[in-house]
Amino acid sequence: MPEAIIAVQRVTKQVADSTGTLTILHEIDFELRARESVAIVGASGSGKSTLLSIIAGLDVPTSGTVRLAGADLFALDEDARAALRAQQVGFVFQSFQLLGNLTALENVMLPLELMGRNDARAAATEMLRRVGLGERLSHYPKVLSGGEQQRVALARAFVVRPAVLLADEPTGSLDFATGATVMALMFDLNREAGTTLVLVTHDRAIAERCQRQLRIDAGRLVQDEAAAPA
Repeated sequence: MPEAIIAVQRVTKQVADSTGTLTILHEIDFELRARESVAIVGASGSGKSTLLSIIAGLDVPTSGTVRLAGADLFALDEDARAALRAQQVGFVFQSFQLLGNLTALENVMLPLELMGRNDARAAATEMLRRVGLGERLSHYPKVLSGGEQQRVALARAFVVRPAVLLADEPTGSLDFATGATVMALMFDLNREAGTTLVLVTHDRAIAERCQRQLRIDAGRLVQDEAAAPA
């Protein structure tokens, strides 16, 4: 069996508040293989987004570790973690996180330029065409609809062909039809690129499209369920 692309090992996250120590995550363990799709589900406040941030190395666990593409994330310093993310990880967030002073094309070119790619313009143009925005290359985020902004974010995430795509409620601020379109694109690109897809979602229909569902309840992994055969 191939090595896991993501291995979460006994991850615990605690924070101090006025009442003492609050445990947000408690000894979370799971592994994901290349090309798998998984939905992290659970009630609001259960620790889903914190877990996603730790998988990305954006947040640091109190104990435990995460291996990403064979590297121990928390044995690396912040600069090395950032470099690994740039090479291996794409992000799609509910709030889009586009840079308002850059056009759609420039937003998608940015990660390629940071990697020193000399084909950034051509690759970004092709990816925006792939998500149906070939006529919107020069438009700024403020004149794009929510669905268009999310498609720009999706193009930016996939243009580097990441090994892992992390998405936090990617349709949470979209209407049903637009959200369905964005998710169809995400799963299509996931299959084409062979990317491991990790979604935090409250949407049962989206979760059921994934190969696995990890249910978090009060900071504990209470269920790891594979999709039923079609």
